[in-house]
Amino acid sequence: MATACAALLTGAAPVAAATPFAMPSNPAADQLDWWKHAVVYEVYPRSFADSNNDGIGDIAGIDRHMDYIQALGVDAIWMTPMFPSPQADFGYDVADYDGVDPQFGTVADVDHLIADGKTRGVKLILDFVVNHTSDTHPWFVQSRSSRTNPYRDFYIWRDAKADGSPPNNWTSIFGGSAWTADAKTGQSYYHYFYPQQPDLNWRNPKVEQAMFDAAAWWLKRGVYGYRLDAVDAMFERPDLKDNPLTSGTDAFGMPNQSRPNNDNQPEVHSELQKLRAQVIDRYPGRVLIGETWTDNAADLVRYYGPKNDELQLPMFLNLMTLKTLTAPDLRARIQAVESNPVGGWPCFALSNHDNRRVAGRLPLPPGASTDDMAKLTGALLLTLRGTPVLYYGEELGMVNNDPTRVEDVQDIIGKKGWPLEKGRDGERSPMHWDASINAGFNNGAKPWLPVGPDYATRNVAAQMDDPNSVLTLYRTLISARRTNPALSGDYVQVAPDDPQVLAFQRSGGGHKVLVLLNFDDKPADVALAGVGAAKIGHIIASNRALPSADGVHLDPLGVFVADIE
Repeated sequence: MATACAALLTGAAPVAAATPFAMPSNPAADQLDWWKHAVVYEVYPRSFADSNNDGIGDIAGIDRHMDYIQALGVDAIWMTPMFPSPQADFGYDVADYDGVDPQFGTVADVDHLIADGKTRGVKLILDFVVNHTSDTHPWFVQSRSSRTNPYRDFYIWRDAKADGSPPNNWTSIFGGSAWTADAKTGQSYYHYFYPQQPDLNWRNPKVEQAMFDAAAWWLKRGVYGYRLDAVDAMFERPDLKDNPLTSGTDAFGMPNQSRPNNDNQPEVHSELQKLRAQVIDRYPGRVLIGETWTDNAADLVRYYGPKNDELQLPMFLNLMTLKTLTAPDLRARIQAVESNPVGGWPCFALSNHDNRRVAGRLPLPPGASTDDMAKLTGALLLTLRGTPVLYYGEELGMVNNDPTRVEDVQDIIGKKGWPLEKGRDGERSPMHWDASINAGFNNGAKPWLPVGPDYATRNVAAQMDDPNSVLTLYRTLISARRTNPALSGDYVQVAPDDPQVLAFQRSGGGHKVLVLLNFDDKPADVALAGVGAAKIGHIIASNRALPSADGVHLDPLGVFVADIE
C-alpha cells in the first residue's frame, strides 16, 4: 500500500473534498462523549490485509494501513474477534478472552495498533462475545468434565426428556437443535449458535465476574470500548419453556419458531446496567455498542436504559434486512429512532460481516449502477444524526462475492444450509487495495477467500484521486461532519409526504444543510420552497442531481447535500 499512499499524498484534491491526508481534526475526539461525533469503521481482520503472506489477514496488516484509515477520516476501528479460537465461527468462538490468536498476531501487536491509532486520532474498539465461548475454552473443558466440577454452572446443562429427545424444542439459528448431548456426563448443553459455542450461564455470579474481569483487562491496555456480540441472547427463561412454532421450515429443514423464551429477556438490561456501572464507566470515555436486533425503534430504546445507563450506542440494525429502501419507510423508521423518550443517541449501520453488502443487495433502477447505490446509501448513513458504523470496503462500493459451489464455501452456515443458505463468505471477501495480485491484500499467497472479480477497477488506489468515486463521496461527507456544525446538530424532516425523496435538514451553529435522497426508480423534482430553503449555497456532495434557482432535479438514486440559506 506504500505506493498507493504516496499517490494519495501527492495527488490532486478531489472536488469538494479535503485533501486525503489533510483530514480536519475532530475537535470532539478527546471529549467523554467523543462517540457522538464519531464515525466507526468495522474491520474484519481475516480479510483486511495480510502482512505475512499466509493468506489470512492480521493485526499487523491493519496497522500497515493506518494512514488510509486516518485519511478516510474515521474516529474508531471496531475490530471483530482476534482472540484465540479454533475458528469454528471464525473467531466468534472464543477460547481465551485475554489473548490473541497466533494467526492474527500477538497482544503486543494490539498494543502497537492502539499506540499508532492514538497518534492519528483513531481509537480501537474490540468485539466482546458475551453470549457464549468456544467449547475449547478452559471454562467449558472443566464444565463438561463432571457434574460436580466448580465450572459446571458456567454453562447451561439439562437432562434429556424421558424419550431421549432434547430438553426443549429450541433450535439453533445456525441449524438443528439448540442442545447437544454430552456422553461423559449424560446431559445436554445449550447453544444458541453452533454446538462449538456453548452459551454462558449469566445467572451465575461467577460468570458475571469473570466476564467483567475480561472486559476490564483490555480497557486497561487502552481499548476504548466494545461492540457486544449477540447481546440479545445473553439470558433464557429459567424454566426453558418451549418456543412457539411458526409456519414453514428454516434453511436447515427445522420448523420455524419465534424465540420469546431465549431472546431479549428482561435480565439482559439489568446485566448491561451492571456492566456499564462496574466496568465501562470506570474508564472515562469508554463506549458500549450493541448488536441489538430489534423489530422496531421502541424495542431499541430499552437498550439505552431508563437513565441512559446501558448501551451508549445500541445499533438500529433492521435496515440491513430490508429488501428495498423507500422514502416513506425510511422516514418513519428514522423518525421513530429520533423520537425515543430517553434521548438516546442514534447509531445506524447498513452492512456488516453477517449481512450482504448494501451496494449490491438492493434492486437497481434502469441506468443506475452499484456505485450509485453505494453513494446513495453512504450519503444516508453519513448525514443522519447519530453515529454511523461503516463496514470495510463500503466506502469503495464493494459488493458481495458469493460462492457459486458448495465445495468453495468456508462458512459452516453455508455448508450446512446450501443452497438455501449460502453463508457469509460473500460479504467477507478481502479488501480491495489496488489492481495488483489479490487486490493488494497480500503478496501472492492464496487468500482465505477469493477477492472480488471487479477488484482491478474498484479499489482504493483507483478511487482516491477520482472526484466522482464512491470513496471521494465518503471522504467528503466524513470531512463535512467534522467541519460543518449543521451536521452535528438537529435533524428535521422536510417534505414529509414525498413518496420518492427522503428529504431532511440538519441545523446547528447557525448553519443549515439540506439532504435530498431519491430512493425511487423514477426521476424527481424537489422545489426549494417545499423543503424550507430559499437558496442553495455550497454543494457538499452530489450525484445524479441537477440544482437550479428554485429546486433540484434528482435522477433515480440521486444524491444532493448542500448548505442552504
